[in-house]
Parts: sequence; C-alpha cells; structure tokens
Amino acid sequence: MVKILFDSASDINVKEAREMGAELISMKIRFDEAEYLDGETLSREEFFEKLVSGGKIPQTSQINPAAFEEAFGRLTENGDDVVAITISSKLSGTYGSAVQAAEKFGGKVCVVDSLNASTGEKLLCQYALKLAEGGLSAASIADELNKVKNRICLLAVLDTLTYLKKGGRISAVTAFAGEMLSIKPVIGIVDGEVKLLGKAIGSKKSGNLLTKLVKENGVDFKLPYGVMWSGLDDSMLKRYVDDNRDLWSGETDSLPAYMIGSTIGTHIGPGAIGVAFFKL
Repeated sequence: MVKILFDSASDINVKEAREMGAELISMKIRFDEAEYLDGETLSREEFFEKLVSGGKIPQTSQINPAAFEEAFGRLTENGDDVVAITISSKLSGTYGSAVQAAEKFGGKVCVVDSLNASTGEKLLCQYALKLAEGGLSAASIADELNKVKNRICLLAVLDTLTYLKKGGRISAVTAFAGEMLSIKPVIGIVDGEVKLLGKAIGSKKSGNLLTKLVKENGVDFKLPYGVMWSGLDDSMLKRYVDDNRDLWSGETDSLPAYMIGSTIGTHIGPGAIGVAFFKL
C-alpha cells in the first residue's frame, strides 16, 4: 500500500487530510511568543484573525528532518511505502528536511518537491491520492507528479500591498504609492517562486487581467482545479466567479473554493482571490 503525506503549506488541515485518507505534517507558525502547528492547533480562520489584529508579521518555520523521520517511521512500520509532497524548495527548506529524513528508509519513501504552495500544492496532493487509488507504486506516483507539476498554474490578485511591505518584500514607498493609486498586483508561482505578473488599477481591471492569464494558459478540467481567497470574507471571490462564468460553463457543475492559509497568507494578507489549475 502507498500512503500519501503532505505538509500544511498545502492549506489542508489535519481533519481534511484524514478525510482524504492521507497524512498531514504541520509547519510551525509563531505570533510573538505563542507558537502553533499550522492546520492543527491554528485554523485558517484563527490565523487571519490574528494577522489582521496584530501589528507584526508572524514567523513561519520549516519542518525539520526529525519530524519527517518520525512520520515516515510510523507510516512505513507495517510495510507501506510513502510519497511525501512538500512546499516548493525555493520557498522553504522543508523539502530538504524531507529528503534528508527519507534517506534512512531504504527507498520506501519518495519525496516530491511540488514547486508550489497553497492551492497549487493542494492540487498536486489531490492528484497523488487519485494515482494511489489506482494502485500505482510509490516510485511511479512520484515520477508522474514530477512530470505534471510544472503544469500547475497558480494566479492571484492581491487586495493590499501592506503585508508585502511588512514582510520586507517591497519598500514602504512602493507600498504607499500603490495604495494611493489603488494598484492591485497580480502574482503567480513560476518555477517554484512567487513572481509579479502584472499590475492593474482597481479591482475590476485586476480581475480582467487575472481572467486574461487564465485564458492564455487554458484549464485542464480532467485534473484537479479550484479557486481561492484569503481572509474571513469570500464575497470578492464569489463576485469574480459570477462575473467570469464563461471560464467554467460547460466544463464543470461545481467550482471548488479554498481558503488560503498561513504560508502564503502571511505575505499577501486578506482580500486576495485566485485560481489554480493544471495548464493544457
């Protein structure tokens, strides 16, 4: 039997992982002196409540080799093999920790660098579970994931530049000018890193740019897909979906919607909306 393990940067919590028949390993997040396990002792809703009310950007910690070693030992003790999927190696050292731990299990653990995060990583996890249900070996699942992961497209519109400024990603002057002009950045994960793909003035124009990028890439509806939002209010996402029904009509009756968690939420703040899918 093959067991699938993924980290909480996928925005999947412990309860959801169990319902999916998978295993979750949580990243740590610290608000001042209080430390939490992402998706385990801190929910996505609690994270945004703390983020908005606090003055400082929280600190996130990569998962260490010892935590992976414990999880791999537990999952392989009955003879099962494991496929572990991690946040992009360009965003965290978590992948390196998993590889280091896997070396002690004689090929029974395959580690896959998702080159993504949040809903982008989640889609790869969902695909891995489908492959495992089909009876593929751990090595075959890992090979297939490595073949398709570069087709995952994660695109998002940010509502505010405040959190990028707080995290030191942009200057205070740039953030102030952007807020004054109502500039909404459109970002994506490209080659495992967060990249600025464009800027637009106002929510409507930024939504149009997001739709343009979706159409340019094309959505493979045979593989997992979804839309996402950050914060405690999903009304902006619902409005975007309603305004862009031509993207999905005739292809699907339902559009999975996911709440962004702490890994990406720390840097983008509330009010963001996005789309994640496998490109054609």
